[in-house]
Amino acid sequence: MNRPHSSVPISEKEQGEQAMKRRKAGGKAERITAQRTNTLPDYSVYHLSIRQRAACVILGGVLFSFIGYLFYHHLILSLLLGAGGLMIPKFWRRFMLDRRRKTLNLHFKQALYSLSSSLSAGRSVENGFRDAVQDLLLLDPGASSDLIFELKVIVSRLEYGEPIEVALQDFARRAGMEDITNFADVFSTCKRTGGDLVEVVRRTSSVIGEKLDIQQEISVMIAQKRFESKALLAAPFLLLLFMNMTSPDYMEPMYSGAGILISTFALAALGGCFLWISKMMNIKV
Repeated sequence: MNRPHSSVPISEKEQGEQAMKRRKAGGKAERITAQRTNTLPDYSVYHLSIRQRAACVILGGVLFSFIGYLFYHHLILSLLLGAGGLMIPKFWRRFMLDRRRKTLNLHFKQALYSLSSSLSAGRSVENGFRDAVQDLLLLDPGASSDLIFELKVIVSRLEYGEPIEVALQDFARRAGMEDITNFADVFSTCKRTGGDLVEVVRRTSSVIGEKLDIQQEISVMIAQKRFESKALLAAPFLLLLFMNMTSPDYMEPMYSGAGILISTFALAALGGCFLWISKMMNIKV
């Protein structure tokens, strides 16, 4: 029995509707991926919470006010100097960002060791990243590590069919770290050209490990000097406090006339020494 001629246009119409549905679904998936990318953390910046910022300002203001009163014995000058607490959140943000990036780099090295072992055992790249998550969970059962979160994101993207090169490049872009960027670039190139991924991962983990070892050696070498510098910076304040408590009459000329100018010069010199020492101790590898 011959099929009616109307079946052909109906089939074409259905195919068109299915194609339109696929395009809509694909566009929706792309929008979801873009939204997820926008909500992922950027490791080149660090945002303090309102509570952290308030704590930094209050503690910094109290400390600067105490130093101001110690040097001037003048309430208004102490309060003016206490306004320096407004700068503390900036330094605390920089400190927390540096610590976060160092921790991320250390955990990335550990993840590469795990990935290298999995690939050497013949497992796929996708399973290698899953194994890396489990290995890092053994070191951090609370799963508070940034890298554990990132590896879970990469695994989730792989499950949704996103190429691993795209996921790694996005992570490298947000991390803004040389080691992670180099690994993502080399990994993507090897994936496209069929290079030896096992050797790439092994060499990358070895290079990062050597850099971390050098940083650790430098930190140990300058640890004593860093402690000595902090002691030398604290000595004038402790001496001034001791003299005010034991011989206030002897210190009276310091808080009037030319003594105020000398105190201001000494305080500025101590602040300059602190910034100079901090810059000297910040050694990059």
